[in-house]
Amino acid sequence: MHTKGIQVVSSLLFLLVWNANGDDQQEGGWQSAHATFYGGSDASGTMGGACGYGNLLNQGYGTNTAALSTALFNNGLSCGACYQLRCYNDAKWCLSGTITVTATNFCPPNNALSNDNGGWCNPPLQHFDLSEPAFLQIAQYQAGIVPVLFRKVSCVKKGGMRFTITGHSYYNLVLITNVGGAGDVKAVSIKGSGSGWQPMTRNWGQNWQSNSYLNGQSLSFMVTTSDGQTVTSYNVVPQGWQFGQTFEGGQF
Repeated sequence: MHTKGIQVVSSLLFLLVWNANGDDQQEGGWQSAHATFYGGSDASGTMGGACGYGNLLNQGYGTNTAALSTALFNNGLSCGACYQLRCYNDAKWCLSGTITVTATNFCPPNNALSNDNGGWCNPPLQHFDLSEPAFLQIAQYQAGIVPVLFRKVSCVKKGGMRFTITGHSYYNLVLITNVGGAGDVKAVSIKGSGSGWQPMTRNWGQNWQSNSYLNGQSLSFMVTTSDGQTVTSYNVVPQGWQFGQTFEGGQF
């Protein structure tokens, strides 16, 4: 009788501990993933990338950046999103504390390697390939790869959104950077002073395209992020704009 009672109590304690661990991983929207690093100690190898941001230092993203696996990259729509990460469940290699990184690149799958031996970014894995300086804030260099918990958080940016216009007449390509709030842009519309609002199409990364003739018009932008919030920047581009210039608008 006493033995049964002990077994029941032990089972209950096991369930309580198991549930507590599970709740800890999901509390506040935390999800599990893994993290590696790339780009060298100065993060020079992280510049450019599949989001189109170019020089991440000049654009204000710094070195707290990440390349996302297919499962997280969302074909480029996740570019600009901010994630909080912490290393967990690896006492040998984990460091305490959390970091916040911005998604600036894509970590492609490597189907020649198995998911648990080099194919870290293969679907359906959720994986962050961090810049080396970012990785070293949460784990030791020798680890190579560590388990992490992550959650999406609001991006805090200085100044307004930036609109860089490239291309040519009838092909206006606008790179949108320094986006606060959700950070990842899901829809953009453009308006010339001589025309109405027109939706833009996403070309790649966070480069948005309009095939209208907008030369000589002041330009306004309506930007919507993944959380449904919209900011409209009226006449932020003056009439005398030139391709290759960057202009600052409103902010989330």
